Amino acid sequence: MSTDLKLGLNLGYWQRHAADATELVQAAERLGYDSVWTAEAYGSDAFTPLAWYGARTSRIKLGTSVAQISARTPAATAMTAMTLDHLTGGRLLLGIGASGPQVVEGWYGMPFGRPLARTREYVEIMRKVWRREEPVTGDGEHYPLPLRPGAGAGRDGGVTGLGKPLKLITHPLRPEIPLYLGAEGPKNVALAAEIADGWLPLFAFPEKIERMYGPSLAGAGPGFDVAAMVMTVVTDDLRAALDGVKMMLTLYIGGMGAQHRNFHADIIGRMGYAEAAEEIQALYLAGRRDEAFNAIPDELADGISLLGPPGRIRERLELWRASPVSNLLVMGPRDEPSLKIIRDLVLG
Repeated sequence: MSTDLKLGLNLGYWQRHAADATELVQAAERLGYDSVWTAEAYGSDAFTPLAWYGARTSRIKLGTSVAQISARTPAATAMTAMTLDHLTGGRLLLGIGASGPQVVEGWYGMPFGRPLARTREYVEIMRKVWRREEPVTGDGEHYPLPLRPGAGAGRDGGVTGLGKPLKLITHPLRPEIPLYLGAEGPKNVALAAEIADGWLPLFAFPEKIERMYGPSLAGAGPGFDVAAMVMTVVTDDLRAALDGVKMMLTLYIGGMGAQHRNFHADIIGRMGYAEAAEEIQALYLAGRRDEAFNAIPDELADGISLLGPPGRIRERLELWRASPVSNLLVMGPRDEPSLKIIRDLVLG
């Protein structure tokens, strides 16, 4: 339980067009927001916008929610994170995640199997890079360093065997960059609690988090940050706000994953809406998207969001304060007045 919530702004990834949110980020910094976050799917990357915003701010922390591990080797991500952390005076919060098989195998051309083992290896290598205690080696199945003939399935072609362990040339500003995992399944959340500094849940229903993830979070250390991404819309038109969340859920439950392997649909099922999730996905995949939209329960859209007039949001915030969530990463506000109202409601 956390009565004192931190507050961040989550910009997500670009949709159709490049969107420079510099003015919004600067407003969030002026208003005392703790962090700003960017994401990636198969469009804009997560790091470049953060570098852009970091050059135009001085205090606000800069987070990735999330950088996909199949997009870069662990050494490449460690180098990028170290560089950005240096240039911004130690403001980086590095969120990583495994994504899903559609993106990993369809976009990056990488195998998706064993995401937990891959994530564990990935984190171990990054931390070795930042600590600079010795040349980096890795004996794991997924990221063997140095690469040797016979190490890893399908890797023999062209391997010279001449690779040597190397140590990062640059001394990191911080040898321990805060690390978050984007996770939805209980085992992945448990991995975050074990090896990371925080967890980035995409859909969080505050009254249900303890039931769904209590055992998974039991291994978290002091200061473990549960930074929930929450659609937040200050408006007198609750119906329109609910429909906006339902539109997003229609895409994630219906189309962001394969028919028999959709992690987003799975989490909705664990919230108690398994039948609805199955119906939504079936309708969406059949091309009946309006019906899929209408099949999403209002109480689900409302439960994972903060919507409505300020008084209603203030009342619903008590549910988040009573939950394991320690950090609200609000999605949705697009102007300074909205940011200010949310700031006043959350931080008082």
